[in-house]
Amino acid sequence: MNIIQQAFQVPYSFNIVFTKDLFSTDNQEFNVFLSNFGDTRFQKKILFLIDAGVAENHPSLIASIKGYFNNNTVITLVDEILVMPGGELVKNDNSYLDQTLLAINKYGIDRHSFVAAIGGGAFLDMVGYASCIAHRGVKHIRIPTTVLSQNDSGVGVKNGVNFLGKKNFLGTFSPPVAVFNDSNFLTSLSDRDWRSGISEAVKVALIKDLPFFEWLEANAEAMTSRDMKVMNEQIFRSAALHTNHISSGDPFEMGSARPLDFGHWAAHKLEYLTNFEIRHGEAVAIGIALDSIYSQLIGLISQADVNRIISLLKNLGFTLYHPSLGENDKLNLWEGLNEFREHLGGQLTITILEQLGKGKEIHEVDFEIMKLAVDELEKTI
Repeated sequence: MNIIQQAFQVPYSFNIVFTKDLFSTDNQEFNVFLSNFGDTRFQKKILFLIDAGVAENHPSLIASIKGYFNNNTVITLVDEILVMPGGELVKNDNSYLDQTLLAINKYGIDRHSFVAAIGGGAFLDMVGYASCIAHRGVKHIRIPTTVLSQNDSGVGVKNGVNFLGKKNFLGTFSPPVAVFNDSNFLTSLSDRDWRSGISEAVKVALIKDLPFFEWLEANAEAMTSRDMKVMNEQIFRSAALHTNHISSGDPFEMGSARPLDFGHWAAHKLEYLTNFEIRHGEAVAIGIALDSIYSQLIGLISQADVNRIISLLKNLGFTLYHPSLGENDKLNLWEGLNEFREHLGGQLTITILEQLGKGKEIHEVDFEIMKLAVDELEKTI
């Protein structure tokens, strides 16, 4: 038998830039990046897509972008800036994916050019996916506008859309070429969206960093009071923990473990069961609480530990139960566990808590005990 063994490594790095007023002409960080990235022999173009909610809350944004690229001889801003819905709608309705691909084709966005997405996590997911499948991959830039996308989803390597009633059934592992976290976008968030993304910080702190969890406890009131300095520190620390895990672990999920999805198996199902009436971050808060109670019921953490977790989430303003959890004798939730295993492939692997600040992977769930955890969770409301 003749065998040719091919093996190669592709080094990859990108910067997550923390800034303010990205498209002010006094702020040249974005321009410097675009001018210096890639082969300077080619004329580069950039296509912008903006989450409609962001465009509405920042009415001068489109004019600012156009003004930013006036007289730029290195980067050509294409004629149209696309505005389309954000949230899960943009991932559920494939017409928005089609619109993005048609625009990439219409304006000749090739591998030396850029697609820049300005919006929340779901919006970035869809635009990133379109960018990755056009021409087998054009360069995409993420400009996250929510707490959740700045501290978690926007700094990762995943893109995707929903299909067949399943979250992220279609997707790619393909990093952006850069992420720009502009704190100015956070100022227009509703209290609900401001709060929602903090659950991802609680998640990563619980499985990786006890001092960060303690910091979150100490600063919960400041965050709910919209203290921007404290929120920016939370975002930076959370983003650092997420990116450090991705780079040191299994970035393209070749195995069956996803530690950073602590609390997410139930959250993903809950989003669908509520027809996405609850935000992703709100569902994650419920999932964290549920899996924390389960961890206590099987003897891994103490009741005092659970009380601290529940107290933090409630102090941040989260409601930790939804009636959909108990529907159909909780069998809908059980289906979510099976879907999570299917999405990963192979053996079921979920993360629960061994102690505060340390996650533990398990491969079996006693669903009778999980049903008890749901009952305990209902008592928190």
